[in-house]
Amino acid sequence: MAPEHPVERSLLGGEPRYRKSEVARLAGVELSRAERLWQAMGFAHVSDESVVFTDLDVTALRTVVQLVSAEVIPPELETAVARSLAQTMSRLAEWQMGIFRSVLGESFSDDMATTARFADAILPVMEHLQNYVWRRHLSAVAVRELNEHDTRPEEPTLVVGFADIVGYTRLIRDYSELELAGLIDAFEELVTGVIAENHGRIVKTVGDEVLFVADTVREAGEIALSLNERVAAESLLPPLRIGLAKGRVLARFGDVYGSTVNIASRLTTLARPASVLVDRECAREMHEVAGFALTGLGPNKVPGFRGLEAWALRRAR
Repeated sequence: MAPEHPVERSLLGGEPRYRKSEVARLAGVELSRAERLWQAMGFAHVSDESVVFTDLDVTALRTVVQLVSAEVIPPELETAVARSLAQTMSRLAEWQMGIFRSVLGESFSDDMATTARFADAILPVMEHLQNYVWRRHLSAVAVRELNEHDTRPEEPTLVVGFADIVGYTRLIRDYSELELAGLIDAFEELVTGVIAENHGRIVKTVGDEVLFVADTVREAGEIALSLNERVAAESLLPPLRIGLAKGRVLARFGDVYGSTVNIASRLTTLARPASVLVDRECAREMHEVAGFALTGLGPNKVPGFRGLEAWALRRAR
């Protein structure tokens, strides 16, 4: 079965030649295992007779098998690894396709030959850039992990922060798609810069919200206060609500989990526009940090957290 569009051949790196049973046989794995990995990567179900796989699919499946056999990937985590990789790559692919559309305009859908030639030209450049960014991030994480090797527990203690845009639901209703895209771009650019400047790390962004972590309360507090200050200076951006909590987290496949994350999220929902709320652990340490001032707000009624205490953080006068 030939590709439906000429651009498909360019992006897949070859002509589809195999059914899924043939890919599994050539890679030396059971069909059920191959299907499980395919679905973990978020791809649609493929019928037994569909010829949609290329030599790259065979090579990729063999690579996964080799990594599991060499115990680089634990067998029980192979689908989780596939799922995590796919989630990151899916977002990247959506963004890149947006670039294709904006550059090619009407030719994107009306002239398949032009789109295919553009894909052939731009794909090596994108791959090179992706590889560079990945290596830089891998280097930064490796250095951090190696520096903390002797003291880092399995569940590290971090300050977790949430920041979300006030009134986002109303903005979705009132803004055009172009206006909303501009707001989200401005928001992500601002938070990325502020968090990086203060040695924090973005875990993920989801529309109107960013989840970040920092190693110290000083860094996290500076991130939170600077975000509100920068947003106040931007006429385009609505105010933010920000919550910070300190404690052990489970770090897994680039995400963080645990009660500390839940507390930071709850504090964000309690915060007033353009304010920062912190939990007890953050407040205990922030009392000793020059330049910070705290106001106790007492316990709050929050589902799942009895008497959750909060402190409002601001700069000391």
